Amino acid sequence: MSKITAAITAVGGYVPPDILANADLEKMVDTTDEWITTRTGIKERHILKGENKGVTEMAIPAVKELMRKRGITPDEIDVIICATVTGDMIFPSSACVIADKIGAKNAWGFDLQAACSGFLFGLETGAKFIESGKYKKVLLIGGDKMSAIIDYTDRNTCIIFGDGAGCVLLEPDFNGYGVQDALLHIDGSGRHYLHQKAGGSQKPPTHQTVDAKEHFVFQDGKTVFKFAVTNMAQVSYEIMERNNLSADTVTWLVPHQANLRIIDATAERMGLSRDKIMINIEKYGNTTNGTLPLLLWEWEKKLKQGDNLIFSAFGGGFTWGSVYIKWAYNG
Repeated sequence: MSKITAAITAVGGYVPPDILANADLEKMVDTTDEWITTRTGIKERHILKGENKGVTEMAIPAVKELMRKRGITPDEIDVIICATVTGDMIFPSSACVIADKIGAKNAWGFDLQAACSGFLFGLETGAKFIESGKYKKVLLIGGDKMSAIIDYTDRNTCIIFGDGAGCVLLEPDFNGYGVQDALLHIDGSGRHYLHQKAGGSQKPPTHQTVDAKEHFVFQDGKTVFKFAVTNMAQVSYEIMERNNLSADTVTWLVPHQANLRIIDATAERMGLSRDKIMINIEKYGNTTNGTLPLLLWEWEKKLKQGDNLIFSAFGGGFTWGSVYIKWAYNG
């Protein structure tokens, strides 16, 4: 029997219609469009507005698009993995909520939390389910409603993040396409530099934690930037070396959209020209777990069977890594 690999067979995505542009932020905090663009590459980001709307509100249309493209019903889905840091609730999982909302009655699943690396970690996790031979269709969702945990009086963080969700379907492949390799890392010492201080069991919500704005994202920008530039670039280069890939044989870099300077540094380390990099940070900002699937969603029509894709990400924790995928179908 041929070796089973986990191939991406369909992609879906969604961003909410409301846009928060740099010009809008100029009226909210002490910043300018030029300052934001120069340092991050971001021009605008999408924001999910309305009462009682969580991350699943964006995941559902993305999943429905994926199912329509692939021509499958919810009953065919075996496993649902939702990579997010902004689940609708602490529990139940957003994967559980999504299963109910789409009618996936035969699926089981869970949420995966690895900050901005969650979707990347989910690719490796979902691939192992497929490779086991037991599961035929694994739905991997990456999405976040970052606007729910951002302080819009903090100019260091409010300029970076946006809302959005994307998803992929993983299925067995017997022709060598799909996930080829993964290099994944964690370093808990990074928790001091990028975190949400309150809301967990260590520091449950109180009037004091709310008043102190401890339920918003805290980021030590300089430390995080230095770490990300070094490690995201290095791990992407390492996975190329490990799989005997060169700049000529890598078709696309699919990088986490946190900062354009970090993306450029990663591509430079890999020896890739700008035309081989998927970039949409100017439109969406950092959607955390949504960045990688949203890139695939936008670039799907350009992808060809056999293309070599290098995924790369980093996140709070710290978490970081790279995944090598051989694309399975013509877009």
